[in-house]
Amino acid sequence: MANPGTPTFDQLRIFLTIVDTGSFAGAARALGRAVSVISYGVANLEAQLGVTLFDREGTRKPQLTMAGRALLSEARTIAQGVDGLRAKVKGLLDGLEAEVDLAVDVMVPPERLAGVLRGFAAEFPTVQLRLHVEALGAVSAMVLARTATIGVSGPLAAEVPEIDGKVAGATLLVPVAAPDHPLGRMTEMLPGAGRDYIQLVLSDRSGTTAGRDFGVVSPKTWRLADLGAKHALLREGIGWGNMPLPMVESDLAAGTLVRLAMPDHPGGAYRFTAIWRRDTPPGPAARWLLDQFVALGAPDAEACNTPDA
Repeated sequence: MANPGTPTFDQLRIFLTIVDTGSFAGAARALGRAVSVISYGVANLEAQLGVTLFDREGTRKPQLTMAGRALLSEARTIAQGVDGLRAKVKGLLDGLEAEVDLAVDVMVPPERLAGVLRGFAAEFPTVQLRLHVEALGAVSAMVLARTATIGVSGPLAAEVPEIDGKVAGATLLVPVAAPDHPLGRMTEMLPGAGRDYIQLVLSDRSGTTAGRDFGVVSPKTWRLADLGAKHALLREGIGWGNMPLPMVESDLAAGTLVRLAMPDHPGGAYRFTAIWRRDTPPGPAARWLLDQFVALGAPDAEACNTPDA
């Protein structure tokens, strides 16, 4: 049995246009060609594949044969792939990046991050995204090392001279514990009360802040590199610690966590900066992402008017 030939993209496009318009004449109008050219293209495609794609007998409207129906999805996949290839090449010729590596501080509210990335997918369908979620100095370290193109970092980015940035809002950190934790049961808290219990502390995987502590009160600490794990341990009553308010608002409303009125450790603002390497200005897609984080961070008035955590 002879092997099928290789159809051209133009033949596949004619085939799909006939299906979409419902007739050879409709395909001719859509493609700006004569009906005879459409018929010739289909005949050549059928000859290449060795199968009949349309049943032309007994009906004014061409009907897909069993073979035509079987090949339709494959033809659409190929056409979409070619269209995607052309769109990506056009973007590259226009200066659009093929891929953006984005590093984001774990404190960035998840709803804000998801909203920005949903908009990015719609605005730049040909640009691939690689997302890194890190803590403390790891975001600026990734941008500095060129592992990430851009980032949304915590306040430590200001300490890196090779990095430029724009203010991108803030989130409010608040001390919390489970309601059955000793601190959670206190009706009045004296200064220094947090020192007597385990404090859950987010650690920096990059080593940028090695030997430095931020907001650490208790000599008894558990270090975690994952904010989700810290959240889970707080709910289990294992210790107390600071959490971004948007992440624990539902817990505070449900009573699974309580906000601690610590006179000497009330929490505070954790400020974000949209960053990039000074010697590597962001391209169009990366710049769009940075601008979105800056714009969405502008209304963070309550957190930004609060002393730093």
